[in-house]
Amino acid sequence: MSDQPVITLILAYLIGSVPFGLLAGKLKGIDIRKEGSGNIGTTNVFRICGKELGFIVFALDVLKGLVPVLVGKHFFSGSDGLIPILCGVAAILGHNFPVWLKFKGGKGIATSAGVLGGLLPWALLFAFATWVLSFAVTRYVSIASIFAAVSLPVTLGIQTFLPGSTRPIAYFIFTVVIGLLAVWRHRANIARLRAGTENRFTRKPQA
Repeated sequence: MSDQPVITLILAYLIGSVPFGLLAGKLKGIDIRKEGSGNIGTTNVFRICGKELGFIVFALDVLKGLVPVLVGKHFFSGSDGLIPILCGVAAILGHNFPVWLKFKGGKGIATSAGVLGGLLPWALLFAFATWVLSFAVTRYVSIASIFAAVSLPVTLGIQTFLPGSTRPIAYFIFTVVIGLLAVWRHRANIARLRAGTENRFTRKPQA
């Protein structure tokens, strides 16, 4: 029985590490890692493979985060939310650092959205609104993703530390961790933004 949380976390990581973006590229006869930004995440799939596969990969990457959290909630409902949170973190780490691809994966935004959908759906809605507004103004996916990531610990911090709040601090710590991870995974984008060489979102024309 004591091994069950460890096994669950390993499975969450393995689910998160399924490279749907890479598989989508294979359907098109290409290696997505050698096209566009070289990333296996949703944005590059949209650019290179088109919106149909882009939406499919987005949905699957979201499910990679949502399913492990729901499984953790179902089997460890008395864990004060800690096991589901760790399941979510494991899934995100699986996406970002998949064992199958020498630990070179995506940036975890869609998978993080799935995790938030299972843990903190209201926070996901706020982060999504932040993403949409930021993208509408800038047309940079990287800026929108960074702003959405930063909005999470800010909103959770306000709620957690309000007088009389009963929100466990573990959720705030979780959003700090995934927010910092998302920003760190975008460090190359930040460097390009500072240099003025970051590309605004455009989709590769279909033949």
